[in-house]
Amino acid sequence: MILLVDPAFRAGSLSMDEFVLPVGRIVERSERTWRYRHYADIGREIPEETEGVIICGTALKDNSFLSAVDRFDWLKATEIPVLGICAGMQVLCLAFGGTVGEGSEIGMTEVHVILPHPLLPPPPSFQAYELHSHSCEPPPAWETLAVSSACVQAIRDPHHPRYGVMFHPEVRNDCVVEAFLEMCVG
Repeated sequence: MILLVDPAFRAGSLSMDEFVLPVGRIVERSERTWRYRHYADIGREIPEETEGVIICGTALKDNSFLSAVDRFDWLKATEIPVLGICAGMQVLCLAFGGTVGEGSEIGMTEVHVILPHPLLPPPPSFQAYELHSHSCEPPPAWETLAVSSACVQAIRDPHHPRYGVMFHPEVRNDCVVEAFLEMCVG
């Protein structure tokens, strides 16, 4: 089972339709099951049957999760694969010592692969859909996999299966979510 985490300001908001359900459809196409949880309802641990976690995106101005990063402390204890998409990448950065600052991109963007990884389309670059008002600097020792002209686009923890992408693969580049699912034991 893949756990889809919604970092929106409240459970069942418009973010469910715009960001969570499209990821869920990719998971289903990959013949996997998924479960939805709002980040405020997770507590200290995730369900035992979880094989992977995807922290989904939020609406452009929905950034309340930035002041509630302690609600994601469970990330530090899990060894299962985690993918953060947009807001999810921001959560990963803050939870592990990186930073989040202003940095907006909206629409299609050229993403340049600087460190090839099976999670990403092949180098040298690919088109991706962006919808964010913040950008990230990765945590210390994390690797930057891809960048745009405006910000870091993909990161990974070299010691644990944790990944973040600033772009929205549920809009374009389903292959990113599919590659992540391949990393999840199932």
